[in-house]
Amino acid sequence: MSEPASISTGIAGRYAQAVFDLAREEGMLPALEADIGALESALADSADLRALISSPIYSRDEQGNAILAIGDRMGLTPVMRNVLGLMAQKRRLFVLPNLLAALRTRLADARGEVAAEVTSAQPLSPEQAQQLADTLSAQAGKAVRLQTRVDPSLIGGLVVRLGSRMIDTSIRAKLGQLQNMMKEVG
Repeated sequence: MSEPASISTGIAGRYAQAVFDLAREEGMLPALEADIGALESALADSADLRALISSPIYSRDEQGNAILAIGDRMGLTPVMRNVLGLMAQKRRLFVLPNLLAALRTRLADARGEVAAEVTSAQPLSPEQAQQLADTLSAQAGKAVRLQTRVDPSLIGGLVVRLGSRMIDTSIRAKLGQLQNMMKEVG
């Protein structure tokens, strides 16, 4: 892992643990999960929000005021709103995506679940998703919650990340392997 990525992950992990502990003490874990979903959607949908959290051209005050206004408008819990304000003061909003991922992991651990990231070439039907979740649950020995996304560049197949394991059955990967084998031969 590169040093900047490691630093970001470490910072996000410390904030995530603090937010998780506060939300658990106040009995607000379901509300925290709703906050995480709302923020993930906002980050995915808004280039302006992604620029706000990562661009150095905004001052601490501008970032802080903007993120608190966004938190108010989104109806975030006080715990999440306050941590976003603190992160803006400390110039650490750039770790927000890592913070959300770390919080998702902590919530899943608290429920005895493991999250699996599934990328497919086409959207999975509910039956396919349930069958995949059942198969992964049997392998992991825990309940599995799927986080799915679609990437047409896979052509076909799936890429599954379950904890530290990655299973790539995509046609893109198989074509890449075939290309490498052909380069070795001739």
